[in-house]
Amino acid sequence: MSSVPPVLPPGPPIVVAGIGADGWGGLGEQTRAALRTAGVVLGGPRQLELLPAEVTAVRVAWPTPLRAAVPGLLAEHAGHGLAVLASGDPMFFGIGRALAELAGADRLNVLPHPSSLSYACARLGWPLESTELVSLVGRPLETLNLALHPGRRVLVLSADAGTPAAVAGLLTRRGWGATRLRVLEQLGGPAEHHLDGTAADWPHPPGDPLNVIALDCAEDGPRSSVVPGLPDDAYESDGQLTKRHVRAATLATLAPAPGELLWDVGGGSGSIAVEWLRAHRDCQAVSVERSPVRAERITRNAAALGVPRLRVVTGPAPAALHGLPTPDAIFVGGGLTAPGLLDACWAALPPGGRLVANTVTLESEALLTEWYRRHGGELLRLAVAHAVPVGGFTGWRQAMPVTQWSVAKETERTNEA
Repeated sequence: MSSVPPVLPPGPPIVVAGIGADGWGGLGEQTRAALRTAGVVLGGPRQLELLPAEVTAVRVAWPTPLRAAVPGLLAEHAGHGLAVLASGDPMFFGIGRALAELAGADRLNVLPHPSSLSYACARLGWPLESTELVSLVGRPLETLNLALHPGRRVLVLSADAGTPAAVAGLLTRRGWGATRLRVLEQLGGPAEHHLDGTAADWPHPPGDPLNVIALDCAEDGPRSSVVPGLPDDAYESDGQLTKRHVRAATLATLAPAPGELLWDVGGGSGSIAVEWLRAHRDCQAVSVERSPVRAERITRNAAALGVPRLRVVTGPAPAALHGLPTPDAIFVGGGLTAPGLLDACWAALPPGGRLVANTVTLESEALLTEWYRRHGGELLRLAVAHAVPVGGFTGWRQAMPVTQWSVAKETERTNEA
């Protein structure tokens, strides 16, 4: 993905200082010196209270909501010796990312502190590189579903004091009640405190809002695959569902990569968009579905399968495609014969963009054949048969064959064959 130009003009460096629950005493001399000489310090109220009187800068607390206010605050104070306080490592689930996007990475002087997740792994004896990390700060609780696998270790950044109980409830509802939970509060500070229990029997009331949750996922929890082709019964569906084996082949052809955006046109149950998002945490997707009932079902499926970030647009295509961000890939799973649909999808693709369309009807197959003749790509037929009882024997039952056309826009041919 291309980087976004910074919105602030060039200017003096902005200090971005990580600070932990141990406060001023836990900072290195370089960070202390930078804060002593700052003219303005931005930060959360809790972080600002950790600074001693020797830091004479004007202290400005972040407003709520935060993200929308950041550009204005930076523009107002960036020329006055600005420093920003961040929890732990500013570039790890922290404010540093937003600051780099707004001011430019070259404008920042980032002085990190150990993150709460590093402290948690140190306390637990867990190797950080093989521990799954999930942030629930500003994210739906269901984001956690994607990280749950038997025997895995997961660290969760809590949104507030109520997050541990909410996580315990989610785990219990999803069949992970035997999972061990440890809540590590005020990590690295003098008030550090740990709580222990299991999801199904979580006994503790809300504690400190500054906490990290450590999960030892139960060995007998429900297993799910990390590659496309989830079982059909993983989805709530009214029958409008790209079936498992065809879905796996379709995702392989779509070829998701980190940071790429998919349009799933004619979402049905949302399975293609859901499994695109499950491929990588930075993948993005929009599912377009004309039926409000199905659109709500897509939203539920996305949450249940750990990708509540899926954007669902309700409305008929191609009209509903207007104004959507430029896609890297488009899947058309329904409505192929709607007037202008393929034309709109093709026009929306940038050079190198990929289009995949599936159909089971002769009318749509004829349309795909014509587009294949005009633009090239690959036209194939996917056929799946399942073994079923035939009296006292076993035979094959053939599913409806699926015709699939796939093409990358750079393969467009200028001559008519």
